[in-house]
Order: sequence, then C-alpha cells, then structure tokens
Amino acid sequence: MARTVEVPEYEVHGEVRVDPARTALVVVDMQNDFVKEGGSLVVPDAGATIPAIRRLLELARESGMRVVFTQDTHTEGDPEWEIWGEHCREGTWGWRIVDELEPREDELVIRKVRYDAFYGTHLDHFLRVWEVDTLVICGTVASICVHYTAASAALRWYGVVVPRDATSALHPFDLESSLRQTAFLFAGRITESGNIRAEPPAYRSKLEEAAQER
Repeated sequence: MARTVEVPEYEVHGEVRVDPARTALVVVDMQNDFVKEGGSLVVPDAGATIPAIRRLLELARESGMRVVFTQDTHTEGDPEWEIWGEHCREGTWGWRIVDELEPREDELVIRKVRYDAFYGTHLDHFLRVWEVDTLVICGTVASICVHYTAASAALRWYGVVVPRDATSALHPFDLESSLRQTAFLFAGRITESGNIRAEPPAYRSKLEEAAQER
C-alpha cells in the first residue's frame, strides 16, 4: 500500500562561514555513469548541479581550501553490481569524473568501493595531516554516497556543510530526507553554494570590529 509522508522542517542557513585553512571541499562521485547521457546509472538532476559545484571549486581554489574528489570504483565480480547493476567499472568512460569538474594535479582523488568515502580509504589520514576539521560535501547521490560520507565524517567529529543546490538525488524526497537527517542527526549545516564564505578567523574578527565601531 502506497503512503505519503512529509519531511520535517530543517534549517537552511543563509550564510555559512568557513576557515579555508581548516576546510576541505569534497566532491562526491561526479562521474559520467551518474551524470552524463549514456551513463549506466544517471541521476536526473546531477548535470544541473555542475555550475554550483564549479562555483564551489572556484571558491576553494581561490581561497586555498583543500579539494577532494571521490571516485566510485568497481571491478569484475563486485557485489555492489548485484544491487545496482554494472557501473563505474575502473578504467571506463563511465568511471571517469566529468570533464567540466576535472581535478587538478594537486587535488586528491579518493577511489572508493562503497558508499562511504572513508570506508577502506586514506581520506581520514589526509584530512588529519592537513588539520582539516570542516567538510563541505556535495555531488551525487544525495541519499547514498553523499549521505554516508557526511554521516561518516560527522561520526569522526568533522563539521559538515552540505550545499543543497550542488547535490542531486534520484528522487526529490531522497534529497530532502537526506538533508533533514544531516541537519537533525549530524548537526550539519545546510545551505546554498553561493552562501558559503571562505574567511580566515582573523579576517572575520576585523570585520566584526569594524561593524562594532560604526
């Protein structure tokens, strides 16, 4: 029997300020199989998030924020194919990150075998070495790899920021329920890509002092 449920309200922050020296942008699974026509598991709205993700990449690169891409990676016999069918076979066109978001040579690409980008990878190691404590997480799929990466980050006490216009899902409900869980359960901050400000604490202090003097 079909039933309809409402997603409880959650806060969408009008502005989120992050310290670029302690923040990493994590772009999740923006690969041809998920994003481009002809891909094996296309997410309907994934292509539409490319401009917002590019805006975040520009912010990160200009401010000195660390950038991480995750790359869903599977080989012959992978049990995940029994759930979703074959996708992101290592070395194929579908496995590659979309051209519009091509990583730079100095940016980290994490090949992952499950939904969670921390599972069986060196992601946490690099974040600790970089002294990062906040992650801006975007990409696809909102209720799957984005969600479980955000959950795993929160369980490790990283602060989590999710720009909803830079995140896509297989169904609108999946996006909304994931964002609500991120805000409610993980104390994550939900916002829009254009509302993220990369400002070192010293810069913010000067702005606050100037405001008080007016």
